[in-house]
Amino acid sequence: MSAPSSSRHAARPALPPSDVSAGVGLAGLAGLFAWIAFCRSYPEIAAALGLSGGLSAARGVLSGPYAALAAMLFTALPMMLWSVLADKVHLRPSTGLDWGCKRPLAESLPVSVIKLSGLWATWAILAACYGLCRWYWNGSYLFAMEVLSFAIVPLVALSVPYVIWLDRYLVSPRDGTWHFGAFVLGGGVIGRETWDSAQIAKHWRAWIIKGFFGAFMISILPPGFAQVVEADPAQIMGNPVQFAMLLVTLLFVIDVQIGTVGYLLTLRPLDAHIRSGNPLLAGWLAALLCYPPFVWGIIGPNDQVLSYEVGTPGWAHWFAGQEALLWLWGGVLVVLAGIYAWATVVFGIRFSNLTYRGVLTNGPYRFTRHPAYLSKNLFWWASVLPFLVISGSMADAIRNTFFLLVVNGIYYWRARTEEAHLLAEDPKYREYHAWMAEHGLITAPLTRLARRLNGRGSVPQPTAHPFPAE
Repeated sequence: MSAPSSSRHAARPALPPSDVSAGVGLAGLAGLFAWIAFCRSYPEIAAALGLSGGLSAARGVLSGPYAALAAMLFTALPMMLWSVLADKVHLRPSTGLDWGCKRPLAESLPVSVIKLSGLWATWAILAACYGLCRWYWNGSYLFAMEVLSFAIVPLVALSVPYVIWLDRYLVSPRDGTWHFGAFVLGGGVIGRETWDSAQIAKHWRAWIIKGFFGAFMISILPPGFAQVVEADPAQIMGNPVQFAMLLVTLLFVIDVQIGTVGYLLTLRPLDAHIRSGNPLLAGWLAALLCYPPFVWGIIGPNDQVLSYEVGTPGWAHWFAGQEALLWLWGGVLVVLAGIYAWATVVFGIRFSNLTYRGVLTNGPYRFTRHPAYLSKNLFWWASVLPFLVISGSMADAIRNTFFLLVVNGIYYWRARTEEAHLLAEDPKYREYHAWMAEHGLITAPLTRLARRLNGRGSVPQPTAHPFPAE
């Protein structure tokens, strides 16, 4: 190797370390696979153990909604154990905890009482919102409402010892929840000098994210889980379309299970707490457009505003009879879905939209920023083939193509608002963002292309500065 070449190689900076180790997600994946295997094998297990009645083998595989819910426990517990025992995340300064400084109970208890008041008031308001919004009482959301209704009593009971215990070790116990509690107890008038409206806004951004996305994620747990547990691979091994789509469904189950755990386990001792919710109104608009109930009237196959599936039977129709091509194309879809699931797995217990909970630089994030958005949008192009329509209408093909490009633009918008949020929050993300621009497998060529198009040697980087709340 020549000296200049060696010099250039040595000068290449290292990628910043990830805040979440690969082992966290892999531990969750192992737990999830173990539970799926148990659910699929339940008839044989019940028969071997001689179980009778409601537990007999006659009940078949465990594919119901409660089995899907239980899968979260088998996914979450290994990730929690790995985080604490292997990564020792509870000792990190970023938790905001000092285990060597235990406050007297008499000192911390008044803070805890105010904080519990704020927490319970928050839950009451979220419950009222669930009750008022009609879409939560139809279809798959009914399961989420059932789960949350059952969970509220144990959550209230467990919150008392948890908050009292945690406040004895928190470096700054007067967080956003405390400020909202002070606001509530004072009726918004008394003691105004004690609570901070900026802290209350920060508190509510985090809880709106948890409340909105948490209910959605719970609602979509059962369908995919049931398909995976009930599937008979032996019957579909020879069918490239069915086999590919079963694998895609499994990958989406992985994404949903680990993602749901991420929304729910925002615990400081696991260093998984929400540091901040995105304060940009544009970020919220871009994200909410992609989720119910907003997405129902905007994106979809039933003549919504951005419908890109009119007259599109999809890849299996156009490649029918070409078995080699079906296997190849199905493999491409599985790879894209795999990248999408991988991008969630590496988050471990920190996955959620619109939040800053640390910086990821491993897994697919080592090769590009926003790998989940990139793979998801490519998956839609490859599976739908919007420019191929059975009607033969050029207008439909053009409309489909145009509107899928608009959807791609929405995800690009989401990506840029997320970057703006993280660039303002964390110097490690700024370092990662700059590293990706110069060395990322996908982002570096795009940066060089932008430089050529701009006709200058560098591409302006987004300015990092704090953003006001909306």
